[in-house]
Order: sequence, then structure tokens, then C-alpha cells
Amino acid sequence: MTMSPSIHRLAVRVYYEDTDFSGRVYHAAYIRFMERGRTEWLRAVGYEHGVLAGEQGVIFVVRRLEIDYFAPAAIDELLEVETRVAAVRGAAIEFAQTVSRAGQTLATAKILVVSLRNGRPMRVPQELRARLEAET
Repeated sequence: MTMSPSIHRLAVRVYYEDTDFSGRVYHAAYIRFMERGRTEWLRAVGYEHGVLAGEQGVIFVVRRLEIDYFAPAAIDELLEVETRVAAVRGAAIEFAQTVSRAGQTLATAKILVVSLRNGRPMRVPQELRARLEAET
């Protein structure tokens, strides 16, 4: 896992549970890989979901996900999940994510995540917002 000013990278190994009957990665597994990428990205910028929820009552939920698949992955392969913040506005963070294998793009996604408190949209916490805006 590495962090540059704007891009976070996470290595993910493909396990048997990630594959379908054909031996290729099941389409929904890419969404799980990307979730891990966003979670580790958040951790890399100094936050954890559990702490935000416990101390500030803030949770993040996916509002929109747009994904394109280009090539399959298979069991035991080492993939890289690249996560980048594309925009921060109000209660939302837009991410651009890519899953690749040895430089080959397997899937890309645009994901809109919304910040909630007590089930209602709220602005992204100010300290986190400041860190994100410095990176975008």
C-alpha cells in the first residue's frame, strides 16, 4: 500500500472465494476489491471508519457506482487497486478507481460516496475535507 499526493495503491490477491464457476474473478468481487481500496485510502489519510462512526457519528455510503470491465483476472493473481479522489463537494466524495494486473487495466469505476450522520446527509467532516482538497 502506498500513498502519493493524489493516488493510493493497494495490492490484492485473488482467492478462490473471489472466483465464479469459470475460475475467473466474479464481477461483484471487483466491487469488494474497490471497497478495500477506499477503506485503506481512508486509513492512509489518517481516518478509520470505526473511529469516524464512533466518535463523530459519521458513516460513508455508496450512492452511485459506475463500473466498466475490460479483462478477467484469475485465482492466485496479484492485482492492484488504485484509488484517487476525483472531487469533493458538500456531503459527497467522488472516487476514480482502477483494478489492474501487471499494468493491464481490468476494471475502472467512478464511485460517489455520501457522508451521513443519523441517516441524513452531512458535509464531509472539515478536517478530512481539508486533507482531500489539498490532494485534488
